[in-house]
Amino acid sequence: MDKPTILIVDDEERMRRVIADYLHIKNYHTVEAADGVEAMEQFRTVRPALVLLDVMMPRMNGWEVCRAIRRTDTVTPIILLTARSEETDELQGFELGADEYIAMPFSLKILLARIEAVLRRNSGQTDVGVTASLLQVDRLAREVTVGGASVPLTYTEFELLEYLMTNKGLALSRDRILDNVWRYDYDGDARTVDTHIKKLRSKLGEAGEMIKTIRGIGYKFEG
Repeated sequence: MDKPTILIVDDEERMRRVIADYLHIKNYHTVEAADGVEAMEQFRTVRPALVLLDVMMPRMNGWEVCRAIRRTDTVTPIILLTARSEETDELQGFELGADEYIAMPFSLKILLARIEAVLRRNSGQTDVGVTASLLQVDRLAREVTVGGASVPLTYTEFELLEYLMTNKGLALSRDRILDNVWRYDYDGDARTVDTHIKKLRSKLGEAGEMIKTIRGIGYKFEG
């Protein structure tokens, strides 16, 4: 059975072809772009299920593409691919709304695992949602409102908030959050959770205070 379409954006043709060929074997459709300008054209035309986005590109780099997409689309997952592994670069990617950040070199199996983990996050939701005080999460519509005002969240931010609210009152370790929200063996450290929590609190405003830090453990939702 054919799977969704993935937009692969990289100025190196060989890299695009390697990734595309592997995804085709796994029954994914792919479209390609060699730079940021072409990426935006393809994104508007194809409306892919997920974007694999290289950071260092001519004409319009990955940061700029990510920012441009998030101005009008907060739902489509974006996975950044880069040879830059500095913490500041990873944090910048999450601040711009990326769902994942993968440093090169990486294995194609790990890349596929992360793609499928992100795509799974929007499937299998049958109940309406969860509510706490002025904060409401509608799972079917994948919408979050605070005091009736819509709050745009990325895939990962939505899944993180929904998981915290579903487990209201429970102290959740960072490892447990990684296992249940990211849904794969994360090859990194817990700062990924911390970064997303910080961004989520900021977007939720006053309602973000319901996400409590449990020193030495992780986080807990109280509302």
